[in-house]
Amino acid sequence: MSLWGVTQTLALLTAYRLSIAFVLLSLVCKTFFLKADEYVLDESGQLIEMPLSVSGKLTAPTLLIDVDGEACDFYEDDWCQRYGGSSCIGLPGKQCWPRWFASASGLVMTRSLPDGGNSSGPGAPPLVVSTRSASASWPGGVDLRLGRWFGDRQEHAIELIYWGVYNMGSSAQQQAGATNGVLSRSDTINNIEINWLYSPQKIRPEFHQGNQRVNWTWLAGFRFFQLEDQLILDVPSDNFVLQTTTNNNLFGGQFGGRFDWEIAPRMRFVVVPKFLLAGNASSNRATESGATTADVRSPVDVFSWLGSVDTSVAWDVTERWSLWLGYRVVGVGNIAQADGQWPSTLPASAASLEGIATGSESIIHGAFAGFESRY
Repeated sequence: MSLWGVTQTLALLTAYRLSIAFVLLSLVCKTFFLKADEYVLDESGQLIEMPLSVSGKLTAPTLLIDVDGEACDFYEDDWCQRYGGSSCIGLPGKQCWPRWFASASGLVMTRSLPDGGNSSGPGAPPLVVSTRSASASWPGGVDLRLGRWFGDRQEHAIELIYWGVYNMGSSAQQQAGATNGVLSRSDTINNIEINWLYSPQKIRPEFHQGNQRVNWTWLAGFRFFQLEDQLILDVPSDNFVLQTTTNNNLFGGQFGGRFDWEIAPRMRFVVVPKFLLAGNASSNRATESGATTADVRSPVDVFSWLGSVDTSVAWDVTERWSLWLGYRVVGVGNIAQADGQWPSTLPASAASLEGIATGSESIIHGAFAGFESRY
């Protein structure tokens, strides 16, 4: 065989071997790299499934990534925390956000008082007492919340809320000649809620995903609200004590929502309005000791209403932690207050201490500051 023939044979053999090698390499590449689904980051920051062969031209800036769906740990996965997508989970509709959330806040609150009651006595000369002289103070309180998001898209959640303010009141000296005494006020407020949350936009605003800057979340649930109002007049010179305590227990269904507006990177302006139409198991207890003694309890059941608005600015420090500062206003109506049960003449007879008057209102308001953890 000539040298040209040998050269031709070797060239053909080499080309044949290269072709076989290329085919085998293509199969290996397909096995290792094309087994995953393709996903695209849409305009809202969500990952959506795309076919491997994308036809046509994409109309928005996109980012294609491969998803293996194995060994997902969303505590470690920055993509999931930042965009709420599915880069670590095989199901493209499933969110990687933390489901549990818990928060704690400190409160400083006060409330408005009714016009007040006036009384004359006891003593000679008699004390002239106005219940307005014992004002409402600004005591501290606590606000606690615990909840969890449900569903693959995390659009539903259940939350439990408790907040309370204690010993809201003050003391005022009462003096008329040799007769002296002290009028003291002490109020207690407790609030318990169990709420269902629904986010129709399927967005958790605390993660600042995509270009969605405004979000609304619906809220509905059960609420219990207690306002206990206590007035005590202690006159040592006449060995006289009168105590009037009203207790309002509101309970019923409420509805509302939460408005989130991203005003700056990782900063949100948040408004949470709620409204409650409630049954009110109200009661008044009046006790008197001294020249006369009495212990009278008067209950009544009425319908009352309550509306509240929390306004705050939240700083989402990380995907796990947020800090906030805000102001709360709670208006409650058709309730009983101790000022309205105060007798006009002291000492009072048991008959004059009977009964309970409702129909008054109060506005409880104050500041709060706290944090939230998501896990």
